[in-house]
Amino acid sequence: MTIDAAKLLDYPFPTSEHSYTARDAMLYALGVGLGSDPTDEAELPYVYERNLTVLPTMAAVIGHPGPWFRDPATGIDWVHVVHGEQSLEIHAPLHPGNPLRCETQVVDVEDKGPGRGALVRWRRRLFDAQTGALVATSDSTLFCRKDGGFGGPVRPKQPATPWPEGSPTASVESEISPRAALIYRLSGDYNPVHADPKIAVEAGFERPILHGLCTFAHATWSVIRELADGDVGALESVQVRFKAPVFPGQRLRTDMWQDGDTVRFRSFTDDGAVMVLDGGQLELRSERRAK
Repeated sequence: MTIDAAKLLDYPFPTSEHSYTARDAMLYALGVGLGSDPTDEAELPYVYERNLTVLPTMAAVIGHPGPWFRDPATGIDWVHVVHGEQSLEIHAPLHPGNPLRCETQVVDVEDKGPGRGALVRWRRRLFDAQTGALVATSDSTLFCRKDGGFGGPVRPKQPATPWPEGSPTASVESEISPRAALIYRLSGDYNPVHADPKIAVEAGFERPILHGLCTFAHATWSVIRELADGDVGALESVQVRFKAPVFPGQRLRTDMWQDGDTVRFRSFTDDGAVMVLDGGQLELRSERRAK
């Protein structure tokens, strides 16, 4: 199999329509870890139907097309694919019961060179099916570890944005439930590497791992709760790079550096020894962030 960039850029994703219920939204929040303390008034609105609020990171899973890159027509060696980066831009709040139209496309294919892999960037946009208004834009990057050298043009390496100096503005530490992956998978990602110990070992892990998008949502909520008083309406956009897997039952620490409406963050396990999320950047809406 060899990647054909032109074919990938024209990959025929169908336009689809999706609806979700209050139950779906509550199940998603429980999978992310909210509600661990059922008396926590800051988290109750996301797991209780009275005055229910939807976590905006749910937009990253609504209408997800599944492992489309397993299609032989893509030319991707899917066995060696990992989720490299994720970003999400929120244009309007999510409301259970409002049907959403999902449009998906590959937007970029980058050849890193022989032995260095390839990057495939793809985008999903969610629209209100009734009004046509854009609700959310989700961008994902696949790191195709065995697919470099297909003949794409070499691109200059972009300099990394300098990381903030000094101690973080805040750090939040919390425990990932041992059942987290088993609950989170009910929101649509049934990859057995998150549930079946034998398959996890075959994939090179000591035990089932947590979904990357669950770690992404957990860290995003940590920032919003700490720096925006738990007001998810303050979230404008968020992006991260995945560095290492998280195992259910581990503790996750998220360090955050705030500069006005911009928050840079990183997440760690094993008492800071393993970085699992890097390059995190979250933008707050000025009128909603904590003062």
